[in-house]
Amino acid sequence: MTETRTRLRAQLWIVLGLSLGQSAVYSVVQLLDKATRAPLAEGTSTLNPVRSSREVFDLIYQLLDIGFALVPVALVLYLLWQPGKSAFTVLGFTADKPVRDVLWGIGLMLAMGLPSLGLYAAGRAMGVTTEIITSALDAHWWTIPVLVLSAIRHALVEEIIVVGYLLNRLEKLGWAPWVAVLASSLLRGSYHLYQGLGPFLGNFLMGLVFCWVYKRWGRLAPLVIAHALLDIAAFTAGPLLGFG
Repeated sequence: MTETRTRLRAQLWIVLGLSLGQSAVYSVVQLLDKATRAPLAEGTSTLNPVRSSREVFDLIYQLLDIGFALVPVALVLYLLWQPGKSAFTVLGFTADKPVRDVLWGIGLMLAMGLPSLGLYAAGRAMGVTTEIITSALDAHWWTIPVLVLSAIRHALVEEIIVVGYLLNRLEKLGWAPWVAVLASSLLRGSYHLYQGLGPFLGNFLMGLVFCWVYKRWGRLAPLVIAHALLDIAAFTAGPLLGFG
């Protein structure tokens, strides 16, 4: 039992070190860097930056960035796979309830979207949130498809790792469910800290809601759908929603 718990802890640290735990550390350092250079309100955070001044190489870099970001997701799915039970079944990320999952996803997107915009606006007004530029990509034929793929990438990485995998592993390690939910939500908020305190709080609250929904119904699919829809809207219509 001790060996199993030790292996689970090691596995957890490796997964987080390769993915969103690493992002959280960088995010804290980036926040400190921005805050010590100038007021946060004068800073910017670009979510989809240009990778190359040459169109074809920018496209290649964008697709490589999306593809390699999904490798930790593949690792998590492999680690969660059980004899006779796929990782998708373990996570409730299957296509057997499409209508219900889509409706729940849309509902969660609407429920989370307005409060997130409100917290962003409040953070900007109080000077504790940077200006978020959801996309700096030039207008090419592939720009919108790449932004949609980027949104789906973020949804898969965050929901599969921070909700499905993390809650599974923390509870196997004996953490109380509410403590695991709190840890998951704090992690979600922390890797958004580079954007400022408004996005940190918004994503922390989103984490609490998403974890509650997942714990209540055991379905990850609606969370992925909701997150993807939120990011697709933000990435493709950022200025209309109040982003840079």
